[in-house]
Amino acid sequence: MKYTDYYAALGVDRSATKAEIKQAYRKLAHKYHPDISKDKEGESKFKEIAEAYRTLKDDEKRAEYDQLGVHKAGEDFVPPGGFAQQFEDADGTFSDVDMADLMAAFASARHGHHGGHARQQRPMHGQDFEMEEPVMLEQVYTGAEIEVSVSLPEYDAQGLLHRVPRTFRVKVPKGAEDGQRLRLPGKGGPGMHGGKHGDLYIKMRILPHPLYRVDGKDLYMDLPLTPWEATLGASVHIPTLGGTVEMSVPAGTANGRQLRLAKRGLPRADGSMGNLYAVVRIEVPKVISPEERELYQKLAAQSSFHPRAHFAKFQTGGA
Repeated sequence: MKYTDYYAALGVDRSATKAEIKQAYRKLAHKYHPDISKDKEGESKFKEIAEAYRTLKDDEKRAEYDQLGVHKAGEDFVPPGGFAQQFEDADGTFSDVDMADLMAAFASARHGHHGGHARQQRPMHGQDFEMEEPVMLEQVYTGAEIEVSVSLPEYDAQGLLHRVPRTFRVKVPKGAEDGQRLRLPGKGGPGMHGGKHGDLYIKMRILPHPLYRVDGKDLYMDLPLTPWEATLGASVHIPTLGGTVEMSVPAGTANGRQLRLAKRGLPRADGSMGNLYAVVRIEVPKVISPEERELYQKLAAQSSFHPRAHFAKFQTGGA
């Protein structure tokens, strides 16, 4: 058989550390990857460095490889000991044997299985993956179907890890909560030796809403009112997730008061609904006309309302 120099394939010394081997592999794998390289021999080089890395990154495999001794790349080489008989061709040569076959035989022997028969592998469940997906409050309210795009790691024929784009249609449950996970069975990593695929979990993150604040299944929103609306009372239109509704503001409504709209919040699992609370924020005009100023002056002169009357018992003489 022909000897393959794994160290030469990666361009490192035989005394190279695992970190140096990994660094060299990453550099060469990127250079000769079939999706990137324009070298006609790029694919074969890519396979060679992948084979070399699979051996040298593993301490046991590297030790076994080092026991073969130092030979020139491409030099005729006879497998050691009892392995020679196992790999010898009918014509007494080793022409159809490559280094990968020999290293596989070493691995089989290490686990007590000789004669070139690989041990029966136990089925292994594929890896589970989890990703976060932003969802809008409107989608949580209605239970909309969304499209989720995710890049999942998969191994190619050379055993190298790649990110492969996948797209799934996912149903957001009505009233879903922030951080709730949706399970997509069998959409995770591939199983090994006949094992089942892993699962993909979609962790929902509810995006901040420009109008509503979420507290469990209740919603809160600010309700700006003019001083005269708060004083005299008013009928105002309130946008809700289920549509616009009309709400009465009682006369004499104070700033910070919470006005409840029953069953206008988020849906619960049992079908009931949370509430929507409109928090009053009294706004004063920044700019007023001369006529408005005159009206405010008349109101100030005639009004007996004194919101700071309770200060009097605390006041003392002084500047």
